[in-house]
Amino acid sequence: MPTSTQSSKIARRKPLPRMGWFVLGVCLIGIGGGVWYWLRLNVNQWQHNPKVGIRMPMRYQVHGIDVSHHNAKINWEKVRQMRIDDLRLQFAYIKATEGVSLSDPDFKYNWSKADEVGLYRGAYHFYVAWKAPEPQAEQFIQTVNLKKGDLPPVLDFEVGTNAFSREQVIENLKTWLRLVENHYGIRPIIYTNANFYKRYIKDNLDQYPLWIADYSGLALNRYDDANILFWQHSKDGTTEGIKGNVDYNVFLEDELKSLVIGN
Repeated sequence: MPTSTQSSKIARRKPLPRMGWFVLGVCLIGIGGGVWYWLRLNVNQWQHNPKVGIRMPMRYQVHGIDVSHHNAKINWEKVRQMRIDDLRLQFAYIKATEGVSLSDPDFKYNWSKADEVGLYRGAYHFYVAWKAPEPQAEQFIQTVNLKKGDLPPVLDFEVGTNAFSREQVIENLKTWLRLVENHYGIRPIIYTNANFYKRYIKDNLDQYPLWIADYSGLALNRYDDANILFWQHSKDGTTEGIKGNVDYNVFLEDELKSLVIGN
């Protein structure tokens, strides 16, 4: 219980001045506005998942990863068994080739194991922009045997060059895409980022579906009317069966089965 002296001090306390009430009001409005803004922007229902160590856009139901030999030896059974809340990974894109002569040393193992455990699988070629497109297409074709149920081939275009003009780079990309489409009978997907999309893809290769690597925000809002099928939203996820970080992707449509070869 306060003493008489303490009671006197309490009684002499001044009320909060007008400026104090103003600052408090501004703070409350700011907090409320921030919550409203977050909810408005969070249309993709981002939720942090401790199992994978990243936030996931839970609005979408079809999630997957992409891998290469940099992910070391993968235990594909554990990858397939892992659960993310009520979801599990459904697809994996696997690096097959790079440039004119390189094949990923783990491609054959990863390719067969992903199929064995029941994942939708796809293969990608890491495009070297200062090399000719024809031998790069041939390298991919000689390495990858696609069958019914596999995902379309992917051209991974994320490294530029000063060896060719912008116009020639675009023409070379068209050549690779045309040769691969003619061989497999299905249109390839272009994997790229926002900068390369604006510089090379937009208005030049709009007929091709895209797989966008974009870690900048809550939504994809820099690509106009581009036909984006996959979104690589993080490169820092973790997965049971894989040591170290792994890229996480989401399929932006409802049914991945509708995309596969032979559907």
